[in-house]
Amino acid sequence: MNTASDTRLGGRSIVFGDGVNTDVIIPGRYLVSIDPVELGTHAFEPLGAEVQAKLAESPVVVAGKNFGCGSAREQAATCLIGVGVKAVVARSYSRVFFRNAINTGLVAVECPSAVDAIREGDEVWVDHAAGTVTVGESSYQFAPFPPVLREILEAGGLVEHLMKNFAKEKK
Repeated sequence: MNTASDTRLGGRSIVFGDGVNTDVIIPGRYLVSIDPVELGTHAFEPLGAEVQAKLAESPVVVAGKNFGCGSAREQAATCLIGVGVKAVVARSYSRVFFRNAINTGLVAVECPSAVDAIREGDEVWVDHAAGTVTVGESSYQFAPFPPVLREILEAGGLVEHLMKNFAKEKK
């Protein structure tokens, strides 16, 4: 298992509002691909090239309520990984998006107090083991993930986690 310092990730933030749906995150016409890097080139495409350029420089996505609502497409999480996003901090998530994020190895935390404090371009650091979001000199708490979710994230996603466990069982 990784140490606490391995669970801290972040960088510059890009901020979105409430109700960002999966059609905005990754348009349906690109769902023929499962390659995260290819999908990442189309992340947030409906919002224009300026938003895509900011996203490419922002390893932390910050959003309001119900981030990832809409369809159950796993590519909404994998495209964010493909563009270099390390964590998403939101007021709340669609349940399916949250599970897809964890299953693909994307850290997604609910921390409304941090969302209120973050401005676009702020340096934001998320520690999913400690349950903290740090913005400048301020730190905000969220319920730390249970051990099994941390193991899935630290393995790089559910498939990697299961493969690691199956390999242990074979020994």
